[in-house]
Amino acid sequence: MIRTSGEWKALSTSDREVIEFFQDEIPVKIGELARQLGLIVKVSTLDVGISGLIEPFEGAFKIIVNKHEPSYRRRFTLAHEVAHYLLHRHLIADGISDNILYRSRLSDAVEAEANRLASDILMPPVKVTEWKNQAGDQRMADMVSQLAAYFDVSEEAMRIRLGMKK
Repeated sequence: MIRTSGEWKALSTSDREVIEFFQDEIPVKIGELARQLGLIVKVSTLDVGISGLIEPFEGAFKIIVNKHEPSYRRRFTLAHEVAHYLLHRHLIADGISDNILYRSRLSDAVEAEANRLASDILMPPVKVTEWKNQAGDQRMADMVSQLAAYFDVSEEAMRIRLGMKK
């Protein structure tokens, strides 16, 4: 059984309900979820090595995702920045930029929290577990590519979600 993270459990009931509404359909429509949360989302050119950023903007928060990255990467980056908003908006002053290693000026622990919540959002434990149960005797290692495509995430993200890679 895939478990939800402590970050998921720390969210308010209302935030979890909004996310769960969008998790009824896979792949999760992360852009629509972000907009439902009141976030402004832009896809644009960012400096090399910068996947995305979140910053205050006119009384709200704006997320910019690097348009030059693959779609599955843009999706995870957007989910990561949404997670920063949900968990760390009190830390976002001048903005948070994340490079390809999901690093910013924040601590590794804060970045890891955003990654875990992003995984919970894009790869809901209930839905991943359903897939695992349907696989029967098929090895998970043989299904990673298929699962990654279904959830529209990278194979690496799926391996981590399945506990195959730390």
